[in-house]
Amino acid sequence: MLINIILLVVGFVILIKGADFFVDGASSVASNFKVSKMLIGLTIVAFGTSAPEFAVSVKSILSGNGDIVLGNVIGSNILNILLILGISSLIHFLHVKNNTVKKELPITLLITTLFAVLLSDHLFDSRITNSFTRSDGIVLLLFFLVFIYYLISMMRKKVDTSKDEQVIPLFRALLFTILGIVAIVLGSNMVVDSASAIALSLGVSQRMIGLTIIALGTSLPELVTSITATKKGEYDIAIGNVVGSNIFNIGIVIGLPVTIFGGIGAITFNSIDLLVMVASAILLFMFSFKDYKITKKEGIVFLVLFLVYYSYVILGGNL
Repeated sequence: MLINIILLVVGFVILIKGADFFVDGASSVASNFKVSKMLIGLTIVAFGTSAPEFAVSVKSILSGNGDIVLGNVIGSNILNILLILGISSLIHFLHVKNNTVKKELPITLLITTLFAVLLSDHLFDSRITNSFTRSDGIVLLLFFLVFIYYLISMMRKKVDTSKDEQVIPLFRALLFTILGIVAIVLGSNMVVDSASAIALSLGVSQRMIGLTIIALGTSLPELVTSITATKKGEYDIAIGNVVGSNIFNIGIVIGLPVTIFGGIGAITFNSIDLLVMVASAILLFMFSFKDYKITKKEGIVFLVLFLVYYSYVILGGNL
């Protein structure tokens, strides 16, 4: 028990310090290449912080635990918006750029809704059991390719870096980014493993560990990275991290393994999870569209919805 507690603390220290390096490095990479920091948030930061979800997804698919894959993606996408942006907006209201509201957030809403529809076979035909087939995975991958095309078009647009901004040299920026993401993944794994061991030693059920520690643990990189970015005033990275992670989770974390290894049959999940996932994406778009920022009051709305949903999951729901 004592060793696991020490590993838990060390894991959090590595995670937080890794996020600090990662945000500084990613921001400077954007400045060195004179590209939008939102683009860096949507790509390097988002894909990097989704590494734990992808690892859990592949491992679960290969071991035949399809529900863990779906629960991981659905839960992570809900947490990314309600918990991560909720906490970040309490630190400082988040500026949302015009391009993000008109392009990135609609893409997020569309792929989230598409994912929910593909999981809801029973709603269209009561005789059919909900499943997630290889063809469903291919559909998500094709939609993800549209997102990649959009990112490529963004890369062609250069932006000027503020002369007052202190930019880390490119080599050091890349080194900071790589070391940061390695530390984030290592730290999050240490936290999840040690917390799971502590919970088991205290007699907590495997189901509760999966609903809480695993779901929250795989979202720790996004959480710490977005909070760190917000504290540093890098709002584009904070928002881009969440938007990019949610799209990556659906397109790659679930779409790619299912396309390669086969579908998931006889899915057992509660439709409230899908409703909350889609509702979170709708709220994010509505709040951002209203005045191009996410305020502290709207952050509180996110957090209240998160608490209500999680109370339902823990006390009476089935993920």
